[in-house]
Amino acid sequence: MIERSFGDISDEEMLAAAVRSDKVAREEYPDVTWEHSHVCVEDDGSITTFCVYDAPSEALVREHAAKFGGHVISRMYEIADDVTPAEVRRRAGIS
Repeated sequence: MIERSFGDISDEEMLAAAVRSDKVAREEYPDVTWEHSHVCVEDDGSITTFCVYDAPSEALVREHAAKFGGHVISRMYEIADDVTPAEVRRRAGIS
């Protein structure tokens, strides 16, 4: 998962960045799959995103990010597991 800062960006600019990201991945990084993103508005109006990717390496994700540009990578995380409330209840034996 990549935490990105886009700063003060309009809805149109954000859409253009997403289109660039998708296009660069499809054309140049076929092993990098953009799964989904959470777009958050900070108190000052700037945009931070948390984007989930599947890729063989962090290096490829960073290369892809540099190619489409327009943002700063704040942090990268390797997702170890996904948990849902339903799964927690099932594992805990709660119906």
